[in-house]
Amino acid sequence: MKRWVMLGLGVNAHAGVTLGLFGLPLVMPDVQRFFGVSLPVAGLIATAPAIGVLFALVPWGALADRRGERLVLGAGVGLAAVFFAGVALVSEIWAVMALLALAGAAGSAAMVGGGRIVLRWFEPPERGVAMGVRQVSYTLGMAVAAFVLPPVSRAYGLRGVLAVCAVVSLLAALLAALFLAGPPRRVAHGGAVAATASPYRQPALWRVHATSALQQVPQAVVGTYGVMCLVEVYGWDGVRAGQLFGVAAVGGAAVRVAVGRWSDRSGLRMAPLRRLTYCALVVLALLVAGAVTGSWLGPAMLASAAVITVAGNGLAYLAAGELAGPGWAGRVLGTHNTVQNVVALGVVPLAGLLIAEVGYWAGFAAGLLVALLSLPVIPVRGERSAHRS
Repeated sequence: MKRWVMLGLGVNAHAGVTLGLFGLPLVMPDVQRFFGVSLPVAGLIATAPAIGVLFALVPWGALADRRGERLVLGAGVGLAAVFFAGVALVSEIWAVMALLALAGAAGSAAMVGGGRIVLRWFEPPERGVAMGVRQVSYTLGMAVAAFVLPPVSRAYGLRGVLAVCAVVSLLAALLAALFLAGPPRRVAHGGAVAATASPYRQPALWRVHATSALQQVPQAVVGTYGVMCLVEVYGWDGVRAGQLFGVAAVGGAAVRVAVGRWSDRSGLRMAPLRRLTYCALVVLALLVAGAVTGSWLGPAMLASAAVITVAGNGLAYLAAGELAGPGWAGRVLGTHNTVQNVVALGVVPLAGLLIAEVGYWAGFAAGLLVALLSLPVIPVRGERSAHRS
């Protein structure tokens, strides 16, 4: 029972800081109007925390390997709260982006610490479900953001949004700092290489990173520009559009846990991920068709794509951690998330330019193409079942 409490603290910390790290695209129309900037620039402002995340994940992972999750989650998420509060007090674009980047650097601690809790507290046959629950932290945070941030932005502006992000992050940090603990024993790290050997001697680990990098593209396009598509193409109200993505986030949470259970029952991580990728290709193809025709397929497939494009994230993340071994888990998980954030940081402005010049269908089509390219990269052949580890 205690392991689930520890996991819950990790989920809470990650979900709390997610509002500020990844929730700002949900108020993208207000960001664009408030600063009077183009869509690509508004996308950069809304995703500025990813700049800080990019540089901090591996150092946080190394610190977690040495000092544990309690220090990392408490200090990192707490500092993020301070920076979010600071953003609420400034108005210059450069200062907003700088403080958001610092908040991202600090809050990224939760992205590493939560994964280590799963690897340290749970046995291999339970890790799929546990990692699915851990991955719910992102979807839970995004669901709360979708239902809370647009109304707050409409009533109090972006400063109100950032004040909410600061308070939520501070409370999550305090809970982690007060109650997180280490496991009573070292959980067997089934299937992992020796703790002292570099896990990057394994080609499979490089391919897991590459798979996540490629599959980050459709996820970033849909997550960043989905609300704007509903507003500009389909004439939806911004709050209503945000609520649709909130419902999708709740559905995504259930799907992540179900996918984790599926993975535990099969003892495999990559084979289920490949099947999910096939499903994502179908949904993205229908989304492109809906965006081209302006039909009802557009909103329906946007909601579906918001679920399916993130459904397999936990499987790749878990596979990377298991391949890493106990002595390298923090650094490898930090590297894994860094790769994803590098891709997202590059994709957001490029997709914004493509959408502005050609249309939303082109941005979604680009995501479809890259997802298709990820299929042969997934390291399915020779995958070893966790039941035999």
